[in-house]
Amino acid sequence: MRTLFSLLLCIVSAGLPTAHAAGKPLELNYSIFFPATHGHTLLATEWAREVEKRTDGAVKINIFAGATLTPADQTYDGVVKGISDLGMSVLSYSKGRFPLTEVLDLPVGYTSGLQATRLANAYYAKFQPKELSDVKIMFLMAHGPGILHTKKPVEKLEDLAGLKIRGTGTSAKVVAALGATPVAMPQNEAYDALQKGVVEGLVSPVETLKGWKYAEVVKYTTRNLGSSYSVGFFVAMNRGKWDSLPKAAQEAIEAVNREWIDRAGKAWDDFDKVGAEFALSKGVKTIELSPAEDARWAERVKPVLNDYVAAAKAKGLPGEEALKFVSDWLKANP
Repeated sequence: MRTLFSLLLCIVSAGLPTAHAAGKPLELNYSIFFPATHGHTLLATEWAREVEKRTDGAVKINIFAGATLTPADQTYDGVVKGISDLGMSVLSYSKGRFPLTEVLDLPVGYTSGLQATRLANAYYAKFQPKELSDVKIMFLMAHGPGILHTKKPVEKLEDLAGLKIRGTGTSAKVVAALGATPVAMPQNEAYDALQKGVVEGLVSPVETLKGWKYAEVVKYTTRNLGSSYSVGFFVAMNRGKWDSLPKAAQEAIEAVNREWIDRAGKAWDDFDKVGAEFALSKGVKTIELSPAEDARWAERVKPVLNDYVAAAKAKGLPGEEALKFVSDWLKANP
């Protein structure tokens, strides 16, 4: 009798719809280190709502902003381990983990966030780096040109001699190559350091002049675009969670991702415009380098590019090919 009852129960259970089939959406948690009010958190929320719409409500995404789910430097591992289903953070925060993709952070002369973001995704499509294969990349993005902001005017390379400039990771290497003294510190400590004279400037995108209020403690922005850098960001999903999605949902999400590449890039440029307007209101003066001087700056940072190629080669990675791809792409897409 028990055997017959168990058999009947299995038959009935097999006929029952799953929670998803019954109309309950698959809920995913999305970890973001930006504050809830930051423009990229708001844009990510739009992305989440669009995913929900395109999947006809089959997928619902809950945003956890302000690093409340995982710290910024643990977001990638958090996605891999399933602590969060989705995550957005900076690739270089996982130091040394993405040696080939570090090409995106090099001072190759970026001119806009849109350009840098399009390049990041073109690079990913071309190389499909194994170092990112333990997650499903939704898309990459990169901020606008990382340039110099100082308390004293810097109009030529010689003006940088002896200046203490805040920079971390690749940007610290850029500072050193240009002849200044790099000082590493977290972004949230830079305002006080500038105010107290611990550092005399920093390298960062223009958006930070408003976002981090740096325009209150610097007086000049030098547009050294020939030696400007960027920083690569990822938006990634847990690989197992992605593989569990129905093909139709995957295709819908991929379509949204393609659209969000340009939206994310343009957002960085919009943030830079806001930063520039705020800086102007605070009396910050912009210094434009002559083409000849800008070329000098670009020449001075070439050792940073060479070091990347050598480090990648030592790891058996096609760093030279990656750098050539980036350089050729930027020439074709100024």
